[in-house]
Amino acid sequence: MNNQSLKTEPSDSGKRLDVCLFEKLNKSCSRSGLKRLILRGAVTISGLAKKPNYRIRPGDIIDIVFPVDESTRVRAENIPLEIIYEDCDILVLNKPAGMVVHPAAGNNDGTLVNALAFHTKGLLAHIGTSPRPGIVHRLDKDVSGLLVAAKTDTAHRLLTGAFKNRTVDKTYIAFVEGNVAPDTGRVELPIGRSLRDRKKMAVKFTHSKNALTNFQVLKRYIGYTKLRIQISTGRTHQIRVHMSHIGHPIIGDKKYGGRQFGRIALYAAGLKFRHPVSDKELSFCLKMPPEMSVFDK
Repeated sequence: MNNQSLKTEPSDSGKRLDVCLFEKLNKSCSRSGLKRLILRGAVTISGLAKKPNYRIRPGDIIDIVFPVDESTRVRAENIPLEIIYEDCDILVLNKPAGMVVHPAAGNNDGTLVNALAFHTKGLLAHIGTSPRPGIVHRLDKDVSGLLVAAKTDTAHRLLTGAFKNRTVDKTYIAFVEGNVAPDTGRVELPIGRSLRDRKKMAVKFTHSKNALTNFQVLKRYIGYTKLRIQISTGRTHQIRVHMSHIGHPIIGDKKYGGRQFGRIALYAAGLKFRHPVSDKELSFCLKMPPEMSVFDK
């Protein structure tokens, strides 16, 4: 069992208990998982179990008992990883296309988290209490590129805060369908779950979150365009949805209108942030994956 005590802040007053927990745990646990903990009585305030919709009051102390069970155990697997940088707090790697970041329904093995658990010998942030230990941001399964993971809980908390405060610079390279007319562009449209297909995201103005994508044309080809893309927010499928919405889906992204290709022609090429412990500025850059270079003639 793993116990944790969280002190609430004045700004938390009035929030639902499950929402407050989700935010304070830096989204390392799913909201549904936290709700189950609350309903099981594993979350108490002043020794009393509360319901998920309990409203936080000034001075509340939240005590949590995390059970270490099979739902949060991560099986270490000897899967090769391309590590770009590593120290005692974090590691930066090049996630390959085709690899799922963390275990979920239907994908319990063969994920990046399984590989990280083996590589770090279990020294990952929140391991044993979260199905997503060490993860502070994600890349879609068929997207490759730079990803930072946390080895300690402190690094996880600070890195998650950096992503939330938008102080992490993320740069992507993509090949999109059609001729993108403007040399630079900005897509600032909210994204939420599609009403037509719950496995897809869509631009929508209710039950959605703000999303901002900036792009720059690097080169135009016959029938497609090479873009440098930077995002200020990290919504699910953000780049894919925004590019599709403006009529330029990413090549290989069949879900959002792109032509058939072996993978989505998008990779995380650049990552810059301050080290969560030393505060040293770190900057990383990747070359284009060989399979995407066929478009860069």
